[in-house]
Amino acid sequence: MQREEARAFWVVAPGRGEIRTEPLGAPSDGEVLVQTLYSGISRGTEALVFGGQVPRSEWHRMRAPFQAGDFPAPVKYGYASVGRVERGPGALAGRTVFVLHPHQTRFIVPADAVHPLPDEVPPARAVLAANLETAINGLWDGRPHVGDRIAVIGAGAVGCLAAWLASRIAGCEVELVDVSPQRAAVAEALGVRFAEPPAAGRDADLVIHASGNPSGLALALELAAVEATIVEVSWFGDRDVALPLGGPFHARRLTIASSQVGRVAASQRARWDTRRRMQLALRLLADPALDALITGESDFETLPEVMARLVRAPGDTLCHRIRYT
Repeated sequence: MQREEARAFWVVAPGRGEIRTEPLGAPSDGEVLVQTLYSGISRGTEALVFGGQVPRSEWHRMRAPFQAGDFPAPVKYGYASVGRVERGPGALAGRTVFVLHPHQTRFIVPADAVHPLPDEVPPARAVLAANLETAINGLWDGRPHVGDRIAVIGAGAVGCLAAWLASRIAGCEVELVDVSPQRAAVAEALGVRFAEPPAAGRDADLVIHASGNPSGLALALELAAVEATIVEVSWFGDRDVALPLGGPFHARRLTIASSQVGRVAASQRARWDTRRRMQLALRLLADPALDALITGESDFETLPEVMARLVRAPGDTLCHRIRYT
């Protein structure tokens, strides 16, 4: 009997990846075998992992659900896979599903780890689910109100999705702020206003910071109105961040709040769990406007070179999709 195998992407040393062949085995009761169709590169976090920039204090907390290996390397990391169930319980067999799994051609996971896609969500778009889940949690942490002025700093995938979500709240004025003027076209596709930092509006009732750059967080302090909240969605890895907390910071009674997708926002935790939150994200992906966030696609076997290029010169990349054959 021929042994089944899979091909998987590993970070084998900081700044270097490779495709490895590994045995697959067979699913047991309560498990599913998934053949991958697409995966997405979560460029901010995966760039830090690829570069070996996960601080030692976070090695345990930063583990992905089906990660193999340990930080800094060798490690198999990622959490945005879409595939078709080849084998598993009857209700799931043949279904297209989203799984928080690293980049791999086929894999076996518990049946309760897969999330069937709604019929109206194409598999190619579903790679955005993890980023959208992060944006949802960020909005929950910010607790926006009807009619708020909301600034979102950083037009990466999470920032764009947060702005798109906020713009759906009645009466809210949402501005997406980024240093790259090319992001204006994406903002337009999502139906939100765009500004470069010098032209960004002040006196925001809520600021979502998602740029991953300390200067973006400093800008958030400038844009926030009196007693406003700044929600920090970015993760800086092992970098130290200096902030101008003198001047009007205390007089304006500003709040900087962290947001991290690993736990459901406190405001929702009594009624929501991570599975319900993911199901919400998948339903929201029915909007074809979100295809504007897919800015490139490559074959799986080229992933080591693609990851190195995206870390070295990201350009205008938002979500880069990996295609499996």
